[in-house]
Amino acid sequence: MPYFDAASTAPLHPVARQALHAALDEGWADPARLYREGRRARMLLDAARETAAEAVGCRPDELVFTSSGTRAVHTALAGALAGRRRTGRHLVVSAVEHSAVLHGAELHESDGGTVTEVPVDRAGAVSPDAFAHALRPDTAVACLQSANHEVGTVQPVDEVAGACRAADVPLLVDAAQSLPWGAVPGTWSLLTASAHKWGGPAGVGLLVVRKGTRFAPPGPHDERESGRAAGFENVPAIVAAAAALRAVRGEAAAEAARLRVLTERIRARVPAVVPDVEVVGDPVRRLPHLVTFSCLYVDGETLLHELDRAGFSVSSGSSCTSSTLTPSHVLKAMGVLSEGNVRVSLPTGTAEEDVERFLGVLPGVVATVREKLGAPSSPVPPADPEPASLVVDARGKLCPIPVIELAKVIGDVPVGGTVTVLSDDAAARLDIPAWCGMRGQTYVGEEPADPGVAYTVRRSS
Repeated sequence: MPYFDAASTAPLHPVARQALHAALDEGWADPARLYREGRRARMLLDAARETAAEAVGCRPDELVFTSSGTRAVHTALAGALAGRRRTGRHLVVSAVEHSAVLHGAELHESDGGTVTEVPVDRAGAVSPDAFAHALRPDTAVACLQSANHEVGTVQPVDEVAGACRAADVPLLVDAAQSLPWGAVPGTWSLLTASAHKWGGPAGVGLLVVRKGTRFAPPGPHDERESGRAAGFENVPAIVAAAAALRAVRGEAAAEAARLRVLTERIRARVPAVVPDVEVVGDPVRRLPHLVTFSCLYVDGETLLHELDRAGFSVSSGSSCTSSTLTPSHVLKAMGVLSEGNVRVSLPTGTAEEDVERFLGVLPGVVATVREKLGAPSSPVPPADPEPASLVVDARGKLCPIPVIELAKVIGDVPVGGTVTVLSDDAAARLDIPAWCGMRGQTYVGEEPADPGVAYTVRRSS
């Protein structure tokens, strides 16, 4: 069964498996002890640190291992904010950061700090000028991911890092998605990553704090990992993580070129074989293994289940796949369709024939889901030329049903006529404007309804 969700977690790399087994026998002791077993564990830990530091492009004494990538992010953010408290309590983040960063920002704000979110364009990228403009004299820390985890867009880290350095603001980079493909450029100050993203074992994160960066580790002091990551080091897992990182970096150039060909094929073929699809994310500045698209009139959860039944493991940013039933913050910030979203992220070694089989299966799966939902299957019919307006009450129905109901009746009003959709699903606020953009209609706006919200669309074509 093809696994196409490497952006969530990559399969354990064979090199990591071998290293883990060997380190279980050799690296089980306390690396802080001076007896033979402890010295052996310390040697393995130090060698892993040097390997990881070489891949990151930092000094070994700037890098510590944490219990996860999320823990690395939270420690980096809290430590940098505390270390810069005298400067101010203003934090700058992009609107599409990983939830680990945004949750840390929420905590900072609830504790009396201030946060500025820098918006992104429709491709999911920040503007370096806009990011620089968000920096203030009281800015303590800025955060920018190196590449987006949902749509693969690579951020202009080098330019933003330069602006941050000019403003004397440390930049924290979440490099979880990009580190397997290469070092992060620029004069950043802090960096985090997660081993299971590159085929290492889960439960190992990286935290880099470059020399000269003011940093106050949160929580009680611990003598391990320079006082920045409390707890007993999992030496076997750390060794396996470093070995996997070195292995994937050795394969990165060739594998990136090969996988980019396959994801370009998906980007080109999906809109050709499936009607009403938008491929999202930057078409050029993107990760080589990841492609994301959204299908109109499709329930994302049902689509993923149907693809799973067809033998493909993919992910989604659709609202209906989350426990809170709220739209993906990344897709919302980009202003693109959230429902019917599919993220394909190919692991190392993905076979071309598996991608071809996916492209062969997808049209039928989407058509089946749309048919179950009663979605329109033909172009908008000609309308009566007389002025008209319609109201569609879709309250109590989850997206994509309100969008489907809109699509069914838009042809019943003339060009210039309006359709007002009443909905109490939060996803409609994103998906109705996105549908208008995809279908060439005009989104007029929204106003409160009792209950719910009234969204008005003017027919333009």
